[in-house]
Amino acid sequence: MIDHLFITVSNLAKSERFYRKALAPIGYTATPKFTLPNKAKGMGFGPEGDRDFYTIQGPKVVTKNHVAFRVSRRKQVDAFHKAALAAGGTDNVSPGLTPEHGPNYYSAYVLDPDGHNIEVCCWAKK
Repeated sequence: MIDHLFITVSNLAKSERFYRKALAPIGYTATPKFTLPNKAKGMGFGPEGDRDFYTIQGPKVVTKNHVAFRVSRRKQVDAFHKAALAAGGTDNVSPGLTPEHGPNYYSAYVLDPDGHNIEVCCWAKK
């Protein structure tokens, strides 16, 4: 089981604005900003009272990440996609079924301000 994930972002303030809006439809909120012992600045996101996704400011990333968040309802996938685009994300795959991943796999993909591929997926039938 993965406990948490850190990704590097080139502009923490820009990423904060994006992720606050994009992840709100799936119930994620943000922590206050923090500074790590190596002086890197960051912030975390996750369900209220828990954090599992962190952004850390650093040099522009050459290799992009793919992060998928699982939700229980398809309408959350749709809401994420709409919010992420409104927050400045770039559509990478519009919401819909992707049967190559499974018969009920419903997902949407958006590129964040650094080009990381952020997905929200649902395995439920509706």
